[in-house]
Amino acid sequence: MKLWSGRFSKGTDSFVDEFTASLPVDKHLYGQDIKGSIAHASMLAACGIISHEEADRIIEGLQAIKQEIEEGRFQFDVADEDIHMAIERVLTERIGATGGKLHTARSRNDQIALDMRMFLKDAIIDLGIEVMGLQLEFINISQREIRTIMPGYTHLQRAQPILFSHHMMAYFWMMRRDFTRLKGCFKRADIMPLGAAALAGTTYPIDTKHVAKELGFEKVSNNSIDAVSDRDFVIEFQAAASMLMMHLSRLAEELVLWSSTEFSFIELDDAYTTGSSIMPQKKNADVAELIRGKTGRVYGNLMQMLTMMKGLPLAYNKDMQEDKESMLDTIDTIKSSLVGMKSMISTMKVNSEIMRQAAEGGYTNATELADYLAAKGVPFRDAHRIAGSIVSKAVEEGCWLSDFSLDELQAINPFIEDDIFEALDIEVAVERRNNRGGTATERVQEQIEKAIKLLEKEQEWLEERA
Repeated sequence: MKLWSGRFSKGTDSFVDEFTASLPVDKHLYGQDIKGSIAHASMLAACGIISHEEADRIIEGLQAIKQEIEEGRFQFDVADEDIHMAIERVLTERIGATGGKLHTARSRNDQIALDMRMFLKDAIIDLGIEVMGLQLEFINISQREIRTIMPGYTHLQRAQPILFSHHMMAYFWMMRRDFTRLKGCFKRADIMPLGAAALAGTTYPIDTKHVAKELGFEKVSNNSIDAVSDRDFVIEFQAAASMLMMHLSRLAEELVLWSSTEFSFIELDDAYTTGSSIMPQKKNADVAELIRGKTGRVYGNLMQMLTMMKGLPLAYNKDMQEDKESMLDTIDTIKSSLVGMKSMISTMKVNSEIMRQAAEGGYTNATELADYLAAKGVPFRDAHRIAGSIVSKAVEEGCWLSDFSLDELQAINPFIEDDIFEALDIEVAVERRNNRGGTATERVQEQIEKAIKLLEKEQEWLEERA
């Protein structure tokens, strides 16, 4: 018999039991549900709504159920609909009518809102740890390869010489933004909705601050209708997750390119690549490709939530039962993607000599030539045109800019002197970009030092909430 069956003259069809049940999904929230129920029972006793003896029996029963679930001995029944009713039914069977008192002054509406906020807060801490782990790998590889030079790209064409460490640190700062967005999601999930009941609040003299303190919530909801109908915190998380996956996907694409024979900038460890069933020479960057592919999955979860919520009147609607599966999927997808990326970055081999050769080719020092002429007094637009004509001549003759003799260069423009060859050297080109945020070694080292301090600070934030 359903716990809500008093209004009905017959039971639900078996199809309805299966179709409306959220238990296969929300059973993953059992820990949060039981923790919230224990805090609720404790509060009911503290407020004199139930006796302390009754609260003790309820709490003892809930703890036993939690242990059974964790040990795989708890028998879930889809007829219970959701995790709340599954636990309450078994609790009532074991301790009698006292178990039915647990639901005093609350509804499944505020209960699931509580469970989801607690679950998401826990997940954000776990994901924050993984993000920081990947950030640390960016720092580690940047320190190891601090002077490795590679070609920087625009439009996937060789553009200017840069430090590989500078390129890697660009991803650190992307992940930095992702981490701060997760912190923002945590803050807005950190609002305790219990006490809203179905939507209008409760007539019982409850103490919501008591429950909030027990469960580690910073704030209590200001509006009971909003408390049960709000899923902004899930949508915001899905949006932050989508951007995080977009960043991982961009890096994954570069790993795929760089590990190809055409580039050979890096070699991914055998442990994080796969082979072909027919072509024995193949070494595929499948982990990177899957991270790239799974990004669309996370985008889809965001669109699912936005679409589901866009037309719902206040307050709770059954549509909102569809909020959990996509949230859980996104959490799992991000976590595995972060772990996979961290593993690839920490174990990959950097072919620094090949990177340098690529930077020395492709006329990546053409801007240096234009800047050199501008420094000699040639207007930059004219300098740009002259440098472009010299590049065109080099392409025609199949040589690099530094292959021209001084006489050949001076024949093109008399402002060019013998110091041009130093200016065209790619190491000089890199080190001259010594402005804040530039690719010079000194500036990259500054980035690394700043990044380490930020990680130390964020570690404190995580530890305070773990």
